[in-house]
Amino acid sequence: MSITITWHGHGTFSLNIGGTAVVVDPFFAGNNPAAKTKADDVSADFILQTHGHGDHIADTVPLAKRTGATVIANFEICSWIAAKGHEKTHGMNTGGGWNFPFGRVKMTPALHSSGLPDGAYGGDPGGFVLTAESKHIYIAGDTALFSDMALIGKIGLDVAILPIGDNFTMGPGDALEAVKLLKPKVVIPCHYNTWPLIAVDAPAWAKLVAAETAVTPVVLGVDETYTV
Repeated sequence: MSITITWHGHGTFSLNIGGTAVVVDPFFAGNNPAAKTKADDVSADFILQTHGHGDHIADTVPLAKRTGATVIANFEICSWIAAKGHEKTHGMNTGGGWNFPFGRVKMTPALHSSGLPDGAYGGDPGGFVLTAESKHIYIAGDTALFSDMALIGKIGLDVAILPIGDNFTMGPGDALEAVKLLKPKVVIPCHYNTWPLIAVDAPAWAKLVAAETAVTPVVLGVDETYTV
């Protein structure tokens, strides 16, 4: 069985895993200037929430309420979402994992911040390693480069999804070093070109990845899909 990964711009992805719809960091058209797809047109059985910033969580509550999706996030974000009227959540914390119907999710560290849009405390930011259909996918979330990425990569990653936009996350140079530590088969860049402040030449970065590593870079256009 294959897994499809669709990029909706910025840090937002949707995955189809054996018919289960998993959305990562919902930030769709109307809120996200890089997006084409509206949240009202998206299906979701589960939502993976890396952290609480508005450019990752703007559409989470309305999408979860409309679809009945279970939101997987840190405990603090799950409590905040429940207070917004959606109690179907699964709280986790860094290093913990859980077996869901579609696969196993483990929460990984991220070097970032995680305040929520209304100023509430958002707990620690994170990423996820998703294991499903005998594949391992690392969703880094918003993060700086950190050396323990080498430990995350020891599982044998099929895909790593990494931010490259600089300023708020690691930039192209550090993202290249992250690829070298993680050693995935494929890397997909995200969190770039949404605004001028995070403008990056992704194809140029992909050429560096191809030249300096054995990893295959896949630069997706908005709403384009990669199949694992």
